[in-house]
Amino acid sequence: MKIRAISDLHLASQANRDALPELRDFGDDWLIVAGDIAERFEHVRLAFEVLTRKFAKVFWVPGNHDLWALPERQDAPVLVGEDRYRALVEIARDYGVLTPEDPFEIWRGPGGDHVVAPLFLMYDYSFRPDDIDRESVVAWAREQGAVCADEMFLNPAPWESRDAWCAMRCEETERRLADIPDGLPTILINHYPLRRDLIHIPRAPRFTPWCGTRRTEDWHRRFNARVVISGHLHTRRTDWRDGTRFEEVSLGYPRQWDQSLGIEPYLRDILPG
Repeated sequence: MKIRAISDLHLASQANRDALPELRDFGDDWLIVAGDIAERFEHVRLAFEVLTRKFAKVFWVPGNHDLWALPERQDAPVLVGEDRYRALVEIARDYGVLTPEDPFEIWRGPGGDHVVAPLFLMYDYSFRPDDIDRESVVAWAREQGAVCADEMFLNPAPWESRDAWCAMRCEETERRLADIPDGLPTILINHYPLRRDLIHIPRAPRFTPWCGTRRTEDWHRRFNARVVISGHLHTRRTDWRDGTRFEEVSLGYPRQWDQSLGIEPYLRDILPG
């Protein structure tokens, strides 16, 4: 038995959709999907239908692409913000997929007991230089061509801003994590990295404002994390901070992975490690 992880499946791409069903059956293994499955509900359903047949338990957290306010059909209303997130949670529950809205599960397999904690935290533009204020940060990023499509497609309603949504999610999540019994190690899962010093995007160095929040930079210590899992950056890597392993587990767009290998080599082993 293992816990494995991947993110950024981006099933809007036909090549990624074609490769997903080719995954073998992983039996009793658990799978963590750290966001950005797709922009459309039909592709999210496809992922959950395939993955729940191939893994004993599946966890999901939302990425920014999952939350984009795009029409599903010409005659269907466009769900935005909190309403879209809640609709995605209900889709996940249709397939038995565990979300940030469900009680935390405890892994009792190889590697020892761990609380598996899916998180939905958003971002608040605080991953920016100290001399750049909030009002100037988007213009600062645009000076070097870094513009996130969230500015057009990620509507935070009913919250007044993505910053406010992030603050609410962080406060709620902190309370839940604080209730975990002392001494029980955790696996924290979020689409965005929890620390700014884990962001390495040479192609777009000023993309950092859309990558997380400074509020979480010590969460790996505060909440006894053995492993922290994230995606979003499309820069697969392993880092260590204070004895905690940080895994960026993106698959990415077709040009960012070797399609001749299939998806399986891009599944990251989390436990037993």
